[in-house]
Amino acid sequence: MSGEFLPEADEDEKGPLRRCAVTRQQGKPDVMLRFVVSPSQVVVPDLDAKLPGRGIWLSAQRDVIEQACKRGVFARAARCQVTVPDDLVFQIEAGLRRRMIELLGLARRAGQSVSGFMKVREWVAQRNAAVIVHASDGSGDELGRLLSGARSLPVIEALSAEDLAKVFGRERVVNVALSAGGLASRLCCENERFSGVAEGGSRVRRTFPADGCEQAGQ
Repeated sequence: MSGEFLPEADEDEKGPLRRCAVTRQQGKPDVMLRFVVSPSQVVVPDLDAKLPGRGIWLSAQRDVIEQACKRGVFARAARCQVTVPDDLVFQIEAGLRRRMIELLGLARRAGQSVSGFMKVREWVAQRNAAVIVHASDGSGDELGRLLSGARSLPVIEALSAEDLAKVFGRERVVNVALSAGGLASRLCCENERFSGVAEGGSRVRRTFPADGCEQAGQ
């Protein structure tokens, strides 16, 4: 193959849904994973779904990605020989975590988030919170107190207290709340993808409903 990405896919990337190359099930692109083949014929995760080339879509599940690697799904979908990086799953997991951290940073700068137990609890009580981010190494009892009377709120527990502290410029942050809007919606979608891909993903709490991406943006 020459120094160009594969030609644009036609019907594979039209319409509101995408079809997983492994399970053949359709899903919303916001909660699926897109891959392209680079000029050097290497499979590249396209987490923003904007890279040029024929998109290869997979459900955001670790076992699905592993099956795609073992069964030669990428080569068949790309219609050429490809190289699949040994650390492809790690690349995706790290990239999705990075995207969540970046979204939290955007929310902080836009004034669409607060941190700290008391401020977050106040937002919860006033119904200003659309999404709660609780550190993965935080206390479950503390989360229970935080959500008292509002247990239907989406809760994301994919980032550590250290990750959150770096975003908010503090020594330690365990609790964050985001107001309703596009950033909260995108964060829920990224968390859904991360939860499916992360090692031990079943331990990543996802208390928001399946359509939580839309609900967080309301």
